[in-house]
Amino acid sequence: MTDVDIKIENIVASASVGKDIELTEVAKALEDVDFNREQFPGLVSKLKDPKTAALIFSSGKLVCTGAKSIDDSKLAIHKTVDLMRTIDTEIPEEYEIIIQNIVASADLHSTLNLEAIALELENTEYEPEQFPGLVYRLTDPKVVLLLFGSGKVVCTGAKTKSDAKLGVENAKDRLSELDLI
Repeated sequence: MTDVDIKIENIVASASVGKDIELTEVAKALEDVDFNREQFPGLVSKLKDPKTAALIFSSGKLVCTGAKSIDDSKLAIHKTVDLMRTIDTEIPEEYEIIIQNIVASADLHSTLNLEAIALELENTEYEPEQFPGLVYRLTDPKVVLLLFGSGKVVCTGAKTKSDAKLGVENAKDRLSELDLI
């Protein structure tokens, strides 16, 4: 198995506080807020530390984006909910945070012939006139890789950092097997 360094670029996590939220009230408790119901049904709250954005919906659901680690993602949700609780004390202390998607990047340190890869490798899509990268769908782990001629890779759809790393490593091993790298 090849060892590849990956860098987490973005994590999307979600949570639900289990009760309806009055967004106009919550907007008062948060600092950097965008809230325009005509443009978007939720409230967008930005934190500086960790640098993230939380989408908060009146249903009590939250989506956090922009974190570079799972810990930062969870911290951002906890900070946001704690601020919301200053307005609505009935927001429960316990709620589940679910990692929805991890986007990571890697470098295979080799130029890639995407046309040859598209012909040889299963589960790929390559339409260079539409998008410069090759889309490679893996089933184990269930991730999608974008491969570029430069050897750069973007992994999306992972739920854990280890799945993102494993996806890139499996792809590199498969490309080696087929003499494409």
